[in-house]
Amino acid sequence: MTIQFDKYQGAGNDFVILDNRSEKYSSLTIDQIVFICDRFKGIGADGLILVNTHKNSDFQMQYFNSDGNESSLCGNGGRCAVAFAYDKNIITKSTFFSAIDGTHSATYINPSEVYLEMKEVSEFSQMKGAVILDTGSPHYVEFVEDVNAVDIKKEGAAVRYSKAFMPSGINVNFVEKEDSTHFKIRTYERGVEGETLACGTGAVAAALAIHYTKQSEDAKELYLAAVGGDLKVSFEVSGERYHDIFLKGPATFVFSGKIKI
Repeated sequence: MTIQFDKYQGAGNDFVILDNRSEKYSSLTIDQIVFICDRFKGIGADGLILVNTHKNSDFQMQYFNSDGNESSLCGNGGRCAVAFAYDKNIITKSTFFSAIDGTHSATYINPSEVYLEMKEVSEFSQMKGAVILDTGSPHYVEFVEDVNAVDIKKEGAAVRYSKAFMPSGINVNFVEKEDSTHFKIRTYERGVEGETLACGTGAVAAALAIHYTKQSEDAKELYLAAVGGDLKVSFEVSGERYHDIFLKGPATFVFSGKIKI
């Protein structure tokens, strides 16, 4: 099979995106997806996205981690899918699309500004000072003094594979405060099984955890500096219910091509 692909990235979080409206790529196997995402033998990506038709929205985003398995919501992947759909004339500037956790609204402003509305969050728990919440994907947010001093692969894997989060595991974020609105973040992603340059649902989880633990002086828009670029998260709060949550940042085209698998 010859695959026509496009590659996009959002703050360094990179994805191979396939136009699957004809269902040409619906039969891809786990091994084939792993090959496509392999940075040495394939195209190279944190994950693969199929853009499918959907009867109740402009398109459906189907997301697979680089381990070949279909995954929970990917925030940066969602924003890159929106940029892809805009570039392919599937949508105009505003859209509603379907993902594994339901329908999302999004706005494409330019390659540097793509906004994705996230689901409401109202459930938080804490463990050893870390905050645990679900922003479309489950996240563990730990606050540290120096994020660059953390062995992300070792410490992230220790939490991801701990008995408390088995069998599904959890994404692990380490966050350092710079001031009340600016924070640094590094993320270990399950399914990738290592650090990614950015994580959209992780940035949202961090922002909500920051506000929830009263580290932001009640600011409703926070800036998260990931290894691969900067993301913004805005939200409103009613009690412990966080709503009108938006993940904001770049979603840019990298290159397109064909590959035989």
